[in-house]
Order: sequence, then C-alpha cells, then structure tokens
Amino acid sequence: MDIVLVVAVALIDADGRVLIAKRPEGKKLGGLWEFPGGKVDPGETPEHALIRELQEELGIDTRTSCLAPIGFASHAYDDFHLLMPLYVCRVWQGTPSSMEGQELAWVRPNRLGDYPMPPADIPLVAQLRDWV
Repeated sequence: MDIVLVVAVALIDADGRVLIAKRPEGKKLGGLWEFPGGKVDPGETPEHALIRELQEELGIDTRTSCLAPIGFASHAYDDFHLLMPLYVCRVWQGTPSSMEGQELAWVRPNRLGDYPMPPADIPLVAQLRDWV
C-alpha cells in the first residue's frame, strides 16, 4: 500500500476561529470539510508544501517560522495510507479567499465537530482543541 504524505493547517484568526474548506462535489470525499493543505511534492518539505498550498488555494502568504506543528493523522484508506501532519498558523499576509472555488468557513474550535470531515481529519480536531 502506498503512503501518501499530505500536509494540513489550522489557520486561526484573531477571534480564535479556525478556517476549514469544503471539498468540491465530484472529487473524492466531495462535500466534506477539511483543513486547508495538500500533497507534499517529491523533494519538498511539509512546511514548504504548506506555504505553496496556501498560496495556491487561499491566496495568502506565510513563512516557515509562522507554522507550528501540533500533531498528525495516520489513516488507512482503501487504496492508500495517508500521513498528514497538522500545523497551526496565526500569522499570514493577505485575506484567505477561495482560489479554487471551494466553500470556506471560519469556525470556533468547539464547533468543528458540527462539520462532516474525512476520516483522517477527525482525530486532528481533538488534537487542535487540546492545543488551543
């Protein structure tokens, strides 16, 4: 079974809310909410992948020094095994906006469970709540 490395971030605004994005319908796990992020390319560090993904998906810029790793998920899907570190970021430049047409929501950490998420993201919610 292939291991797929992806990276995710909990962007936390000044009001303590977390940004989540809805996967587009028609994509695998479409309609579910997730933390922003994406695949780590070969030769790329998780931090640089996250910085790239945030630029591509949300049109914002941040630095490696603004990313704090707080946990990770390890989840076996039917056709691959996902390994996903979760970072927290409170400092970025620009206003997060949907660059790929996905719906975005700012959510209080204690309300994240109200949003259906992919199986790999669910344990990250508890890790995030413990951290914030």
